[in-house]
Amino acid sequence: MILYADTSAVVKAVLLETGSEQVHDWFAQAEQVASSVITYAEACAALGRNDWRRGPDHDALRTQLAALDTQWDEFLVLPVAGRAAGRAALAHGLRGMDAVQLSAAVTLRAAATAHAADAEVVFATFDRRLLEAAEREGFATLGGPLE
Repeated sequence: MILYADTSAVVKAVLLETGSEQVHDWFAQAEQVASSVITYAEACAALGRNDWRRGPDHDALRTQLAALDTQWDEFLVLPVAGRAAGRAALAHGLRGMDAVQLSAAVTLRAAATAHAADAEVVFATFDRRLLEAAEREGFATLGGPLE
């Protein structure tokens, strides 16, 4: 199984919060974890916001960024397909970066199934709107909004 992880899933793999244990399990079970090139910048921004909200802790942030870098080195990083993302935004009522995430996963699935017809790409996110859009695109999904 190839796991496509959006930013919300990647951040949960770095921070200790609700859903983190699930994400670690998903990453361990996947043959490959993939994400869009935008995910790294979005994850850094999320980690920075988390640090700012909790009160600056430069050591903790440095540790989190090192964990993100370690993971990122193992990911299959996908480029932005601007027009496909624009169409995904229109089709599903998504914000721009969420549309980039979905279009990257669609492109990945097309390439994976062209290579091996039985290839499975699973979409992981904790964003409700993006999860629903991925399901409409025919993805098996992991995650969902946490209550």
